[in-house]
Amino acid sequence: MFGITILGNNSAIPAYDRHPTAQVVTLNEQLFLIDCGEGTQMQLARYKVKRGRINHIFISHLHGDHYFGLIGLITSMGLLGREQDLHIYGPPMLKDIIDIQLQAAATTLPYPLHFHALGDDGIIADYPKFTVSSFQTQHRIPCWGFIFSEKKKPRKINKDAAVLHGIPSAYYDKLKDGADYTTRSGERIPNSEVTFANTPPKSYAFCADTVYHEELAEKTSGASLLYHEATYLKDLEERAALRFHSTTVQAASIAIKAGAQRLLIGHFSSKYETLDPFLSEAREIFPNTQLAIEGVTYVI
Repeated sequence: MFGITILGNNSAIPAYDRHPTAQVVTLNEQLFLIDCGEGTQMQLARYKVKRGRINHIFISHLHGDHYFGLIGLITSMGLLGREQDLHIYGPPMLKDIIDIQLQAAATTLPYPLHFHALGDDGIIADYPKFTVSSFQTQHRIPCWGFIFSEKKKPRKINKDAAVLHGIPSAYYDKLKDGADYTTRSGERIPNSEVTFANTPPKSYAFCADTVYHEELAEKTSGASLLYHEATYLKDLEERAALRFHSTTVQAASIAIKAGAQRLLIGHFSSKYETLDPFLSEAREIFPNTQLAIEGVTYVI
């Protein structure tokens, strides 16, 4: 399953039972936490997400509503007897923050913690079936977004046909890459006879806090699901720009320019009690928009 569970969808101040930013990405049975605002531990418990299965945490930037819950979470993991490695990806200064918090509390974690400093755009985690990339947004302080991308071979094996032609399973990876097969007698078996076209790889792009910036459309091009902050409604465009945030219409415009299949908007300002106007405004521009609602999992 490839899906996104929203733990927090609000901006800086918790309000109306909405919490600061935190999301869990489920991909190939692995869990990845994006941002860790205040209260994330409680939200993990509330929505029955097993923190012990989280081995990678991605922090977009060092505004408190995106990481103030981190030290509590990693400390609790230790108290609960965690032993497996934990990888944290974040702004370079975050390592110093974590170190001084642990030192001040005389805390030694019982598990290995690996810190990966974010920098230039590019792949930051590479696995056999997926990659995670980072890209810089345009915010008041250094800030990064993340793209989770499936890896897929262009072809899928038609097993019955492959067996019928006597093709050994050791050759299947080459078939998936589009190669033909030549038998010992010299007969060439066209790839199209023993494979099907694979489905396109899917991707999730998390576009963290940012002012409207059209380059982000190129960086998130073709996303199956694009998350873009929409802190304000369209009538507060000037305020959004002053605070390096975006509006509903701006988020929807990026989704169009990126050629995204779906748009998820969140990071709502606490000045708004109801969220329906956010959905209405965004859908006027990009109809396939959804609100990031806490506790909901959006399957890609």
